[in-house]
Amino acid sequence: MPYVIAEPCIDIMDRSCMEECPVDCIYEGDRKLYINPLECIDCGNCEPVCPVQAIAQDRRVAPELKDFVTDNKRFFAEPLPGRDEPIGAPGGATVHGPVGADTELVAAYASRG
Repeated sequence: MPYVIAEPCIDIMDRSCMEECPVDCIYEGDRKLYINPLECIDCGNCEPVCPVQAIAQDRRVAPELKDFVTDNKRFFAEPLPGRDEPIGAPGGATVHGPVGADTELVAAYASRG
């Protein structure tokens, strides 16, 4: 039951959750953060520190944000725009560094200004 970051994170990316993650499984896209479901240990440390309440367990995501559960998996399982290979589970966001791309769902969201 991994955690998921949903729509409230788009164009906010506070990164407090990244500091609290003991396994470094929160990756930085261009406009949003993503939790790697293969690396997440379900500790929940990330959820209470998110200032925009964008993080929830995948089974507890609000109904209107359910598309982000699948989209979060897609970020790691499918090649992103400008990339030939999927990210997969590289063993930590710090080692990997910012991805610089988002899924189509996130990229299609109107800018928050």
